[in-house]
Amino acid sequence: MTMPGLPADDRESSPFTGYTRAHWETAADLLLSAAWRWATPHGALLDLPGPPSASGVRSDGLEGYARTFLAAAFRTAGADGKDPHGWLDRYADGLAAGTRTPGRDDAESWPLILDHHVQGQPMVESASVALGLRLTRPWLWDRLDGDVRDRAARWLSGALEHVPAPNNWYLFPYTVAGFLESVGRGDARTARARERALGLLEGWYRGQGWYADGDGRAFDHYNGWALHLYPVLDAHLAGTEGTAPYGARLREHLESYSLMFGADGAPVHFGRSLTYRFAAASAVALGAVTGDTPLSPGTSRRLMSGALRHFLDRGAVDGNGLLGLGWHGPHAATLQRYSGPASPYWASKAFVGLLAPDGHPLWTAREEPAPSEGPDRVLALPAPGFLVQSTGSDGIVRLHNHGSDHVRPYEGESAAEDDPLYGRQAYSTRTGPTAAGNVADNHLGLVVGGARSVRRRIHPLGAGGGDGWGWAASWHRPVFAGGPPTVPGLRVESVTVVRGRLELRVHRVVGAPPGALVEQTGWATGPDGSPHSALHPLHGWSEADEARAPQGTAFTSWARVPRLTGEVEGTAVYASLATLTEEPEPVPLAGAVTGVSADGHGVEVRWADDGSTTRVAFEPLAVGHTGGGGG
Repeated sequence: MTMPGLPADDRESSPFTGYTRAHWETAADLLLSAAWRWATPHGALLDLPGPPSASGVRSDGLEGYARTFLAAAFRTAGADGKDPHGWLDRYADGLAAGTRTPGRDDAESWPLILDHHVQGQPMVESASVALGLRLTRPWLWDRLDGDVRDRAARWLSGALEHVPAPNNWYLFPYTVAGFLESVGRGDARTARARERALGLLEGWYRGQGWYADGDGRAFDHYNGWALHLYPVLDAHLAGTEGTAPYGARLREHLESYSLMFGADGAPVHFGRSLTYRFAAASAVALGAVTGDTPLSPGTSRRLMSGALRHFLDRGAVDGNGLLGLGWHGPHAATLQRYSGPASPYWASKAFVGLLAPDGHPLWTAREEPAPSEGPDRVLALPAPGFLVQSTGSDGIVRLHNHGSDHVRPYEGESAAEDDPLYGRQAYSTRTGPTAAGNVADNHLGLVVGGARSVRRRIHPLGAGGGDGWGWAASWHRPVFAGGPPTVPGLRVESVTVVRGRLELRVHRVVGAPPGALVEQTGWATGPDGSPHSALHPLHGWSEADEARAPQGTAFTSWARVPRLTGEVEGTAVYASLATLTEEPEPVPLAGAVTGVSADGHGVEVRWADDGSTTRVAFEPLAVGHTGGGGG
C-alpha cells in the first residue's frame, strides 16, 4: 500500500515508478507535517516517539529538528523560496529558541557541540542545520534578527572547536565552515576545518569512485550520502567553476553504484545506518542536479523514485506518518546504538533532487530502465573489493563482499564483535543478513572445540573478469568466541566467481587443527521460499542440511539458510554453487556443472550450459574462464 496523500501515479512520464516531482514534494510535506506534531512549543526540538538513542532525549530532539530541516530546505530552495506550508517560519522560530541558552536543561535549548566521545551527536546535526541555512539563506537567514544570527553562528562554531569521529564526521565541521564562510563569518577556524576534511578525504579515496569511511576499509552507503554528497554539494552551492575533483569522482562512483538498486527499487542491504533507507539514492539525485553523472535524466529519476517508492510502499512510514526505525517495518537488528527516533530522517538527503527545478530534464525526461533491468551484468570493483552481480530475469542485485569490513586499523579482531552488516560474503536487494546469535548466512566458518568462527578483518586479494563473468577474492583469519580467540596459522582464502544467477564459491582452509569442522551457508530467505535460495556441494563437503534463523532478517521475521558441512585438517579446498533467484522454475544447481576436479591447490569446473571452464588456483592466486565466449 502506498503512502496516503500522494498524487495519482503518472505512468506516462514515469512508466516504472509512477512518481513525478509532485510526488517528491508531497512526500516531503507529508513527512514534515507528521514530524512537526511532536515539536516543542517553540519548535527547537522535535521529540519523536520511541526509545532514546545512546545520546539521550535532548540530542534526539535536536536530531528531529535538524534532519527534517534538510527536507524542508531542499523542498523550498528547489521551489525558489515558495513555501506554501510555512516550513521556514517554523525552523526560524526553532533556531531562535534552540540557540538562546545552549546547554541548559529546559524545554527548548539545544545541547552543546562537544567532542565525538562526549555525547558528540550534536556535531552531526550541526551540519544539517548549517546546510539547511545555506540552502534557504534568502528566505530564512537573511531575515533573522542580528542577535539570532550571532547566537546561531556561535552554536555552530562548536563544530569547529571539537574533535569529530575518525571518519565521515570530519565533513560536518567542513559543512558548517562552508556555511559560515558563505555568510561572511569565515576565519582561521573555518579555513582549518575545511582544509583538514579535504586532506583526509584524499587519503580515504581508494579509486573507482569509492572512499573508505575513515582509515580502514569500510565501504558502504556512506559513500553516497556523506563522502560524495558534502563536498560536491558544497562546490555546487558555492557556484565555483565545476566540482572537480569531487564531481569527477561522483560520476565514476555512479558508474558502479547505479547497478546496486534492484528492479523493485531497493538498494543493496549492506553496511550500517540502513534505517536511512532512501538516502541511498541521494548520490544519484545529486549527480543529476550538478551534472556529475554518467546516467541519463530518465535513469536517474527511475533510480531515485524507485528507492523512494520502495520504502513508502513497504511499511517504512508508521501509523503516525513517521519514518520508523528499521528497514521496511521495524527491525531492531538493522539499528546501531546511535539510532534514535529521528535518525531515519537522514533519508531527507534524497530530497536533494528537488534542487533541480520543475523544468529540469530530471523531471521532464521520461523514465528509463534501471541498470539492473537490462541484461545480466557482472561488475568487478578491485578498489572496494566488491563483485556486483545482477540478473535481468528477476531484477535482483547481489553484492559479493571481499573488501569491506568496518574494522579500524587500530582495532583488534574479536568474535564478540561479529558484524553481520559487513562480515558476510554476500548481500542483496532482496535479502538481509541474519542477526548475530543466529546462524550466519553467506558465511564460511570453522568449528573448533565447539566454538564457531566469524569473519572480521577482510584482506582483499583482487577482482576481475570478462564478458559475462567475474570474480573477487580475499582472505581472513577466523576468530572465535567461547574458546581460544584464534588458532595459530589458521586462515581462509575465498574466491567468488559469478555467471548469470550462479555463484561459484571456492575456499582454501589453511592450518586447520585436528577435529575441526567447516561450514558454508547460503542466502537466508523466508518460509514462503521466495526468493529461492539454494546451495549445492561440488567438492570437499560431506553433508547438506538447512539451518534456521528464528530472529529472521530485515525482509522476513523467520529465515532458513541452506548449509554444507565437512571435516577439515591442515589444508583443504572446498567448492560449492549458490544461487538466489526469483525465476519461477529455476534450473536445479545439480545440473549446472558437468565436471569438477580439485586438489589442495585449486579447483576446475566445467559448466553445462556452454561447456566453458572456470579455474581457481591458489599460490599464486589465479582465476580464469575459457570457452563458451569467456576470456
